[in-house]
Amino acid sequence: MSLDRRTLLKGSAALAGGTLGGCAMLGPAPRLPSFYDDIERRTFRFFWETANRANGLVPDRWPTPSFSSIAAVGFALTAYPLGVERGWVTRAAARELTLTTLRFLWNAPQGEARAGVTGHKGFFYHFLDVQTGQRFRRTELSSIDSTLLLLGVLFAGQWFDRAEAADGEIRTLAAAIYARADWNFFRHDGRAAISMGWHPETGLIARNWDGYNEGMAVYLLALGAPMHAVPAGSWTEWTRPYPQVWRGAGATRHLAFGPLFGHQYSHVWVDFRGIKDAPMRAAGIDYFENSRRATYANRAYCAANPMGWDGYSADVWGLTACDGPVEAVLPFKGQRRTFLSYAARGPVDLPDGRDDGTIAPTAALGSLPFAPEVVIPCARALLREHGARIYSRYGFLDSFNPSFRYFDVPSKSGTVDPKHGWVGRDYLGIDQGPILLQAANYRDEFVWRTMREVPALRLGLKRAGFSGGWLRS
Repeated sequence: MSLDRRTLLKGSAALAGGTLGGCAMLGPAPRLPSFYDDIERRTFRFFWETANRANGLVPDRWPTPSFSSIAAVGFALTAYPLGVERGWVTRAAARELTLTTLRFLWNAPQGEARAGVTGHKGFFYHFLDVQTGQRFRRTELSSIDSTLLLLGVLFAGQWFDRAEAADGEIRTLAAAIYARADWNFFRHDGRAAISMGWHPETGLIARNWDGYNEGMAVYLLALGAPMHAVPAGSWTEWTRPYPQVWRGAGATRHLAFGPLFGHQYSHVWVDFRGIKDAPMRAAGIDYFENSRRATYANRAYCAANPMGWDGYSADVWGLTACDGPVEAVLPFKGQRRTFLSYAARGPVDLPDGRDDGTIAPTAALGSLPFAPEVVIPCARALLREHGARIYSRYGFLDSFNPSFRYFDVPSKSGTVDPKHGWVGRDYLGIDQGPILLQAANYRDEFVWRTMREVPALRLGLKRAGFSGGWLRS
């Protein structure tokens, strides 16, 4: 079986209030409470300590032995300069690891072979062997995970701006890696929509990036590409299904996608405050406000808790894609309930929404810039109510499920306590990234202010029809 992102999000076990109206503030953010410093530093250490110093690849998860996730590498490349700014690592050390990573990405073998390569057409396979850097099993050449990687590459190329040879090499490599990507390769028969990926065994994945989910940045980078850009009309293909995914009314109306990661990933690198495309101009909001409303909807669903799971509240909440206890149907409070392993989770009435009682700290904490007034209390409550059970060496473990107290049902992904429930064993790079980098954006726009200066991103936004705000400058 071929492995791709959407297969995994369907639950594959094989790889183991404030006001909603108006525009978010654009001025300096209030200081975060002191306990957040520890969350950020521990989360940073995940990327810094687990990266393979020989090639810069970061594992998908830890401590379970794991392949590398190229998306996690994108988060890592963005995290290293943050470590410099916060005084956690030296600039020289961050530059060295960044160079190691970019040199590997540029020189690693590419081609249409089924094995022995890292990517094809300038893109990269979703998962790579962390030692060899070659395609892991039958994973897909991933348009979205390559995008998250390339966002990190572009960030590094913009941040390392000194007139020194090593900084210059970073800039040169970053530009070359991005320019090499042939975005038109992912278009079915020349059509405008971009496929989710490609397998050398079967060709392009039939499903495209459209509607509303984590794929927004795919089109922005594809539109801004210096050599292989897609037609401007591609953005229309992305937005075409919008009428089917609007939910709510008035101050709660938003483009819906159940798991919160879909409202966060593009926003880690792109400052959507005050800039709008045609659908957002018609709606009278921007995508930042849309994610704020989605965050509140996720919290409201958990607080209402229609399925009666244990541990949900207005302070302990957050549904997204994450690890889970096991794939099984088990009795719970007089009903038969489906539990999941790794899967996308969200309010059950929203697209891609499923709820098995599993909470992921990244869901709330990755939304910090959108709704700090509810995210900070959530972080505090997670520490207060669950403490060391879910918070350890690299900050918050990926997920936990207070309702899963079936100690006689084996869970390969975590541990089960008959009183407190299941806790995941691992940290996941793609979930650590939003926790760390969205806190940095909330503090001082760390990622946003750098990415606003990336010419390719500005061009991609303008070709997609965005205007206003910081794009005027």
